[in-house]
Amino acid sequence: MKLNCVVVDDSSIQRMIIAKLVNNHTNLNLIGDFSNAIEAKSCMTVHTVDLIFLDIEMPVISGFDFLDGLKTKPQIIFITSKAEYAMKAFDYNATDYLQKPISIERFNASVRRAIDQFLLKKENKEDEGEHIFIKSNLKKLKVFTSKIKWIEAFGDYVKVVTEDDSNLVLSTMKSFENDLSKDKFIRVHKSFIVNIDKIDRFNSKFAEIGVTKIPLSRNKKEDLVKALAYS
Repeated sequence: MKLNCVVVDDSSIQRMIIAKLVNNHTNLNLIGDFSNAIEAKSCMTVHTVDLIFLDIEMPVISGFDFLDGLKTKPQIIFITSKAEYAMKAFDYNATDYLQKPISIERFNASVRRAIDQFLLKKENKEDEGEHIFIKSNLKKLKVFTSKIKWIEAFGDYVKVVTEDDSNLVLSTMKSFENDLSKDKFIRVHKSFIVNIDKIDRFNSKFAEIGVTKIPLSRNKKEDLVKALAYS
């Protein structure tokens, strides 16, 4: 098991040190290291990130401001040279708070804590099943994501098609794209998001789920092939 990580620190030396520690840890996978929060956020729109090693004092956007702008927050291990931010850091449910310079022993202890929290969260998800809530006909409905077949743009609404039924939701495709796991769902067309596990077959024009043919944008075929290979 590996946690996907990013390192965000405006100091090139500190980034190099943390990146080396990450690369040398058997349970971590470095997605990227960034000198500012803007680059890191851009990366996180296309990659699933489980853990961020985050500096606090950075120009333009601080570590705290960066977290305030994230809709979905991975685990956070703050890295800073100052102890004064510790209380505020844990207001952000930080997994840990490391002061520079960082020893290998202290780093490994933080990672162990992150892994334990990841496994606990995973167990809880498996117990009750990963789900989202949608609002349809003035009611909030609990929808297990494993049952979603596809999501379709429907005028001002979005149609959520599951194994059991379908519901119209006043929302946007972008909102669903952000809420659903990027490991399990992929936008194959401007009007369709599909559950990778539900695809029976596909060609250059369509992805088929049961008897339904879902249009496949020309530039999305390669993304679909990659997603299916890793699913």
